[in-house]
Amino acid sequence: MSETAVAPTIALRYSSIVWRVVIEREAAKALDRTPTNVQRLVLRKLRELAADPYARNNNVKKLVGRAGFRLRVGDWRIIYELRAAELIVLVIKFGPRSSIYE
Repeated sequence: MSETAVAPTIALRYSSIVWRVVIEREAAKALDRTPTNVQRLVLRKLRELAADPYARNNNVKKLVGRAGFRLRVGDWRIIYELRAAELIVLVIKFGPRSSIYE
């Protein structure tokens, strides 16, 4: 990822609704440091999430004690918020299960 990129986005069309995935800089840097196969898997899961963020089969749980949700991808976790008014899935943190909640 280049130094000038602030927030990469993934846009998908679901019915007539388009959700965008916006990845914050810290999460994007963490994703860049992971192996390529993990990056591909995470991006595929984010596309699935953007297609229907409210689907029950996305391996998502609401966070306790703070706003947002957690998406499980193997041993990796993605912390994100839904901004329904703007149709944005905002990825806040990405990392291994052992350190993501610190």
